[in-house]
Amino acid sequence: MSAQDEKISLDAMDLRILDAMQKDASRSVGDIATSVGLSQTPCWRRIKRMKDAGVIKSIVATLDRETVGLGFTSYAFVKLGMPSRENMEKFDRLVARWPEVIMCERVTGAVDYLIKVVTTDIKEYDAFLRDRLLNGDLVSDVQSRIVVATVKETTALPLPDL
Repeated sequence: MSAQDEKISLDAMDLRILDAMQKDASRSVGDIATSVGLSQTPCWRRIKRMKDAGVIKSIVATLDRETVGLGFTSYAFVKLGMPSRENMEKFDRLVARWPEVIMCERVTGAVDYLIKVVTTDIKEYDAFLRDRLLNGDLVSDVQSRIVVATVKETTALPLPDL
């Protein structure tokens, strides 16, 4: 069993550390430790333990899409022609290779997947639809919803009350 397969229990201090890191993980361990009322070494050990266990999956920079030239966002509801296990696995592998898709969820109901796609503009989105998503017979239907305004966007999970 790997370290990430082990289930760890999180106490109130772990949750405070995670909350602080969700707000700004670029801060130093010392700064995070001070903000949660812990000394640096125990804080570092807790962070390392949570990384090793897979609680903290990665630490990344959140970019502003508009600033980097990706001003078009769409959600696409995707229906597979034949939603078999083999076709779902094939679609999963394809989506993993498409950088325009920043989120993909397998869902229940009338469609099989919900994907979030970011591109420079609607023309690039159209090319994505034609050249990637609808290229082949795997997908039978796509219904797009174009984002006109983002009201809230966060990667922070709603942790239990601290």
